[in-house]
Amino acid sequence: MAIKAVLFDLDDTLLWDDRSVKEAFETVCKEAERKFGVHAGALEEAVRKEARELYESYETFPFTKMIGINPFEALWGNFAEGEQEEFRKLNVLAPTYRREAWIRGLKQLGVEDAESGSELAELFHQTRRKLPYVYEETYRVLDNLKRKYKLLLLTNGSPDLQKEKLAMVPLMAPYFDHIMISGEFGEGKPAESIFRHAVKLLGIEPDEGLMVGDKLTTDILGSNRIGMKNAWINRHGMKRTDDIVPAYEISHLEELYAIIDSLS
Repeated sequence: MAIKAVLFDLDDTLLWDDRSVKEAFETVCKEAERKFGVHAGALEEAVRKEARELYESYETFPFTKMIGINPFEALWGNFAEGEQEEFRKLNVLAPTYRREAWIRGLKQLGVEDAESGSELAELFHQTRRKLPYVYEETYRVLDNLKRKYKLLLLTNGSPDLQKEKLAMVPLMAPYFDHIMISGEFGEGKPAESIFRHAVKLLGIEPDEGLMVGDKLTTDILGSNRIGMKNAWINRHGMKRTDDIVPAYEISHLEELYAIIDSLS
């Protein structure tokens, strides 16, 4: 059937989240290098490692994995919204988690200074908020598709964090007929339920939609499960196995035009 709607993932599909996180780390780690003489790159690697391990040790980890909140989002995001009790727990844990990740990262490099670790944690918390990036073609593609198709944003994450990301780029949200955030829905991609709800909101059949996203394990797997066509945006030439197979693979969002034309 002809395509009537296009569903987009947010992070690293429309928003260049990886760049935002990387630049925030670089800014904070260079400040640490200036103050303590540690190597900025080594500190970033150490903090990333400590953050992952600490994040996975919390009782909230299964929930955050299901909803789709990664360790580096928890280094700066807020978690006051969302109906589930796990968000309350995460909101309480977050300040300690942020401090501990940086304190432990510094300690790995021989700097035992809890106060400075806390300062770096706060600097990262504030710096990431100043670094929103949108891919150069994002608005151009949304503008072109909006003329002919319904658009839905389907993003994993906590409600307040994803809303804050959208508030940083105020031109984006108005393009969408619907915005679905997993933390509001109660279940994240690749669950069939969130995709079926998206289809219901759009008033289409699954084969009348096209899901576009950068993650095989969420965007592509979930849309495959309900029989929706999909396009995996692989900007970095990643290799994949045949465990999860996208209908289409692209490296730039403007490649969607030809795909949609062929389906119509």
